[in-house]
Amino acid sequence: MKKIGFLSFGHWSDHPSYLARTAGDTLLQSIDLAVAAEEIGIDGAYFRVHHFARQLASPFPLLSAIGAKTNKIEIGTGVIDMRYENPLYMVEDAGAADLISGGRLQLGISRGSPEQVIEGWRHFGFAPKEGQNDADMGREKALEFLDKLKGEGFAQPNPSPMFPNPPGLLRLEPYSEGLRERIWWGAASNATAVWAAENGMNLQSSTLKFDENGKPFHIQQAEQIRLYKDAWKKAGHEREARVSVSRSIFALVNDQDRYYFGQQGKSADSFGYIEPTQRAVFGKSYAAEPDQLIRELAQDEAIQEADTVLLTIPNTLGVDYNIHVLSAILEHVAPALGWR
Repeated sequence: MKKIGFLSFGHWSDHPSYLARTAGDTLLQSIDLAVAAEEIGIDGAYFRVHHFARQLASPFPLLSAIGAKTNKIEIGTGVIDMRYENPLYMVEDAGAADLISGGRLQLGISRGSPEQVIEGWRHFGFAPKEGQNDADMGREKALEFLDKLKGEGFAQPNPSPMFPNPPGLLRLEPYSEGLRERIWWGAASNATAVWAAENGMNLQSSTLKFDENGKPFHIQQAEQIRLYKDAWKKAGHEREARVSVSRSIFALVNDQDRYYFGQQGKSADSFGYIEPTQRAVFGKSYAAEPDQLIRELAQDEAIQEADTVLLTIPNTLGVDYNIHVLSAILEHVAPALGWR
């Protein structure tokens, strides 16, 4: 059994073929999609965060709205770029969204990927400390975020407060118990996957990772997950770790599917540079008739290692078509693979 969620990048553009032409379209359709996905049995609604782009960027209002309109679906991100975040303010926003949803938040965070502008986090008022780079800054902020999510008091109370204080040092409010255990780290390398395990975070591994040995994508990703699980065990955490992988998977069950995605089934892994000095491997898309899709996915070693599969969706094609895409996986593919 696996949990199956969707991952939306939340694109919009004023293009004749798009059903999401404005930011408002994308936000409202994201809510409708999560509600409809819950109704058909999808386990999670996850959203990518990108700044300075015509994509979703401010996750907590969206997550809160979805939490208020749904009852059981997991609600998350994949991922929030910590270089742009104030960790303490983020604790308050995340706590509120988690309480609204009844404890269903699954927050994916990371040091971030290359963005739309040069050093965009500087425009938000953040800069690495002396001797740090931006990745160091992102990981340091992540650790502070994790620490404050514990709910332990750290701030000295005012002796003459506006309202009475409880005894002792004060924590951030609202506090949501259990949220600390539902934080995921988006790792692009084996080393950061191990670091995530050591710090008690679940693992998100996407459709790309740094190329560390030239092997096919799914094999490198499976190796990354095994290293993560070993590090988790060595760290002695009491709870069980969770691992998600993202995939572009389309079951071709009608002519519309074949028109949109019929050529993607011929794709293969690709290698390139996501950063000037960092070679990466990009996983292929899966698009085929259900029987062929089942055979191909059964060979994906990383999917076998994960407990959660996040299906990347073409959000610009609208809610109805995306529910069709997700329903086709649930009906025609997941049972044969043992995901359901």
